[in-house]
Amino acid sequence: MLAGNTIGGVIAAAVFVWMPLFSPETDEAFLKISQHLMEKTPTQMFTGGIVSGWMIATMVWAIHGLEASKLSLIFLATYLVAIGDFPHVVVGSIEVAYLLFMNATTIPEALFTFLIPVTLGNIVGGTAIFALVSHLEVRADEEVT
Repeated sequence: MLAGNTIGGVIAAAVFVWMPLFSPETDEAFLKISQHLMEKTPTQMFTGGIVSGWMIATMVWAIHGLEASKLSLIFLATYLVAIGDFPHVVVGSIEVAYLLFMNATTIPEALFTFLIPVTLGNIVGGTAIFALVSHLEVRADEEVT
């Protein structure tokens, strides 16, 4: 799933760079947004990745119990990730690929500043929330019996 999302993000970035879809002002805004992401240190990428991984995993876990408000939950979780400026590997891959296609970053920087720290942070955050939820469910079952 990660590979498919990353490949799709790279294709989207290529379309944004090489197809004349947007005005020069919009292209400049894309570049500034993407450059802002890469201003973070690998440690900031990792710790922010923990938070975004936790938030997205919480959304995935909670979405099954909220039939009527799935769209609201998706909006809220992704909005909080965005306003908190927390990097996430899927969306961030589009930004970093955009920078690569614009020759505004290098492959080693993309890998070691962004991809590896954020992926690890997302894994830690997502795993932590699922471990906590599983623990609470088991504990609740033990208290019932």
